[in-house]
Amino acid sequence: MTRVEVLAIGTELLLGQVVDTNSAWIGEQLAASGIDSYYQTKVGDNLGRIVGCLRAGLARSEAVICCGGLGPTKDDITREAIAEVLGVPLELDDDVAVRIEAMFGARGRVMTANNLRQAEVPRGATVIEQQRGTAPGLICRMGDRSIYAVPGVPHEMREMITRAVIPDLVERSGESAAIRSRTLRTWGMAESALDEVLTGRMAALDEARIAGRPAPTIAFLASGIEGLKVRITAKAPSADEAERLIAAEEEEVRAVLGPGVFGVDEVNMEAAVIELMRERNLGLSVAESLTGGLVGSRLTAVPGASDVFRGGAVVYASSAKRALLGVSDGPVVSEEAAIEMAVGVAKLFGAEVGLSLTGVAGPASQDGQPVGTVWIGLSAAAMGGESAHLIRLGRYGGGDREQIRQIAAISALDLLRRRLIGSVGET
Repeated sequence: MTRVEVLAIGTELLLGQVVDTNSAWIGEQLAASGIDSYYQTKVGDNLGRIVGCLRAGLARSEAVICCGGLGPTKDDITREAIAEVLGVPLELDDDVAVRIEAMFGARGRVMTANNLRQAEVPRGATVIEQQRGTAPGLICRMGDRSIYAVPGVPHEMREMITRAVIPDLVERSGESAAIRSRTLRTWGMAESALDEVLTGRMAALDEARIAGRPAPTIAFLASGIEGLKVRITAKAPSADEAERLIAAEEEEVRAVLGPGVFGVDEVNMEAAVIELMRERNLGLSVAESLTGGLVGSRLTAVPGASDVFRGGAVVYASSAKRALLGVSDGPVVSEEAAIEMAVGVAKLFGAEVGLSLTGVAGPASQDGQPVGTVWIGLSAAAMGGESAHLIRLGRYGGGDREQIRQIAAISALDLLRRRLIGSVGET
């Protein structure tokens, strides 16, 4: 088994000036190649701290991939840190220097002297020839351990990882394996409830692994207003076998969670709703009060939404609800108003389905209803006619008005989704 960790180098990463997307991408490539990775670390441009991180990584893993710090400036000190860990000097690689000079010449630019720092490599290191930038990568051996160094520029890093690092790691591991993951996206359950209903399934998988049988793992990922994700991961000798294990486990998890699962991997709630509406050849229109267009915005972000979405009306003022949608006099945060809004917007846009939201986002109560009160209306002859559903969101985030609006929007879409699949439960 080969364990690999990633060390992202650069003070800008610690200051939040640059988001470390490189480590995430490298982690994905390692997993796809069946290589275990348990640690990812970020460190600033400080020689002592980089050396310390490298030594710690090599003590617990067979390899460390350093990302960044290979440029020509004085704060690019990854080469120096690797040389110190290896206990060897830096030496000028003439072939690398020639390639750097040639790159500048091909671009019609004069190379400054500091660029030759990129041609300095630790004695005994193998150079990963640069193809997209001026900085070469490095492969350095230390007994049965390895240090890989690649540039921090994403397109340069990805090319070297794909061409040189992953193949070298796979060859040295001496084993062929693949790790695959699939994520089921859910809405309507708290994380504690999700854990409770899946406890039995997770225990069964643990028992299978203890007995030496291949079995996936299950993990929960909280995604805020996008719900909870259930990630199923499997490691197997081949990608096909890993996918087979995941598919079988997905059936088991879906049997437990039922309609709580609305999508897989990148399929979000609005995409799921659009597809269900398309399959049934139904058109949708939306009337929004407290959400102010959030539902319509989510729907129109889905490619091909025009097949389904007919239009939306943001009727924030009570007078607009009455004038445009025919809402009767009386409280607008009510079951009656929600139904009338749904009926009115369906008629306004000639859609088979009308969806509406009215409620209280705060900061004060309205129509005698507390903050967090949301009525969702549905009008659809093909799905049982007209109805309205009350949800109480309370003071999310200590009275966070925006959070209430966002949760109301996805809850309305989920209600519609459940009605489309014939399973209306609590949202």
